[in-house]
Amino acid sequence: MKNNIFKAHLALLGANLIYGANFMIAKGIMPNKIGPSALVVFRLIGAGLLFWIIKRFVKESIDKKDYPMIILCAILGAAVNMLLFFHGLSLTSPIDASIISTSIPVMVLIFSAFILKEKITNYKLLGIAIGGLGAFLLVWYGNKTEGTSSLLGNVLVFINTCSYALYLVLIKPLMMKYNPITIISWVFLLGFIFVLPFGINDVIHTDYEAFTLQTYLSIGFVVIGTTFLTYLFNIYALQHVAPSIAGSYVYLQPAISFVLVLISALLLGYDTYKADINFVKIISCLLVVSGVYLVSKKQNP
Repeated sequence: MKNNIFKAHLALLGANLIYGANFMIAKGIMPNKIGPSALVVFRLIGAGLLFWIIKRFVKESIDKKDYPMIILCAILGAAVNMLLFFHGLSLTSPIDASIISTSIPVMVLIFSAFILKEKITNYKLLGIAIGGLGAFLLVWYGNKTEGTSSLLGNVLVFINTCSYALYLVLIKPLMMKYNPITIISWVFLLGFIFVLPFGINDVIHTDYEAFTLQTYLSIGFVVIGTTFLTYLFNIYALQHVAPSIAGSYVYLQPAISFVLVLISALLLGYDTYKADINFVKIISCLLVVSGVYLVSKKQNP
């Protein structure tokens, strides 16, 4: 039992290290090497095929009455979520995107209160207020500083967090009713169908001859690492630890982005994002992290 819990924590650590690194790795190839919409298409095709290969070993059918909800989840969790995230990331700083993304647990709580009628305790209400203040400060500050921050990019990433949070709330009953692999396979397939009209032009007009080994490795990281492996890691972890524990690992993502920016600037001489680290963003990060902590904190009755 203890061994499984230890492995679950390793899985969560691995998943969030990948998430944290994804902000800089994906940003590094967009939009100069590949457009955001094309990258989303490749992400859905690559990871979707891997999920469907695993799905072949899961013999399970879905009730017809559940397909409308699966379609809605595919729109929110695959199409809208991924398109807004990558378009937002292509416009703004990886630091900003990583901080804003940590507000997902706060948004999940808000949607859960309205849809699932979950009670919001005083701790959670305070967490929503503090986390919301941090996210608002960062989004509003997007066009008022040096560096690669962008108001539009920050807004798109924030809307992405709202879309993904709503997806997590709506898909929860389906995940409890069916094998998670069954649900995610359908979500990725339907998401690909919805995204293709928006991404096919980018896919056709991408200059593949300009791709370097680094470009291919970055795309592979986004498809296999950020999408396929992280999902499997999270499925395994949630079988052995509470969702609140899994959610707390989101704190690592902005920290990893900060560290990678510093390493690239100080050791590799790549200082494109160096100006993205400033006092306002550190304060915003602390506010969002504090808000998420309060939201995930258990309150004594």
